[in-house]
Amino acid sequence: MITTDFVPGSPCWLDLGAPDVRAAAAFYGAVLGWEYETMGEGEDMEGGMFRKDGKIVAGLGKLTEEGARPAWMIYYCVTDADATTQAVQRAGGSVRVTPTDLDDWGRMAQYSDPLGGQFAVWQPGKDKGVELVDQPGSLSWTELYTSDAAAAKEFYGGVFDWQFSDMELPGGGGTYSLITPAGLPEERMHGGLMQLREEDLALTNGRPYWHPVFAVADCDATVAKVTGNGGSVQMGPEDAEGVGRLAVCLDPAGADFVVLTPAES
Repeated sequence: MITTDFVPGSPCWLDLGAPDVRAAAAFYGAVLGWEYETMGEGEDMEGGMFRKDGKIVAGLGKLTEEGARPAWMIYYCVTDADATTQAVQRAGGSVRVTPTDLDDWGRMAQYSDPLGGQFAVWQPGKDKGVELVDQPGSLSWTELYTSDAAAAKEFYGGVFDWQFSDMELPGGGGTYSLITPAGLPEERMHGGLMQLREEDLALTNGRPYWHPVFAVADCDATVAKVTGNGGSVQMGPEDAEGVGRLAVCLDPAGADFVVLTPAES
């Protein structure tokens, strides 16, 4: 489970890069019940925060990088963004955004893993991260689709010191690797990674990618809101034994995310 007791290597923030901020705010408001709070002035709405029940659950900004696809960026908590940058480079990754201070809120950096999967880190200042997790309408899991699971585990294990435990998926669906922050018990696992063929990574032309999983009270009802508001469904809804009912979705601009109604414990 993800908690707001952020420890090194745990997900602590996420934001969406969207070509149309106003349209993205409307879509996620309709689908997940989020309220958008712009950080700027005027009608341009270049960026801001999503809230659920008054608590910050994610950020939203204008997609400005040329050639970049609309996507969610997941940030992992670190104690020293500069040291993490050096670890990324030693492990064969690349730096997309060098460590940058955001006033006294914290320090951020963005990277690509050796196969091109993009992720980010947050060194907290007075802002620790999102305020609501593991509840309907908030982040409950993070997931990497990659063409080389062994290489991904070596890289991210070296950068974050993550612990991995493998499980076989039913029906010969392959191996799924569960991720837990260093030194914590398995009940604090926060994500997973799965190897897919490059041709199955069509969203990124074969490059690995991370996406968020949002908890929802009713997966099927949420999927109906996704399609009813211009989004689409890549997979599901379907039941995953011991996990819950889930669907892989795309927002109207093509950013991917998963919605999950957890299985009753």
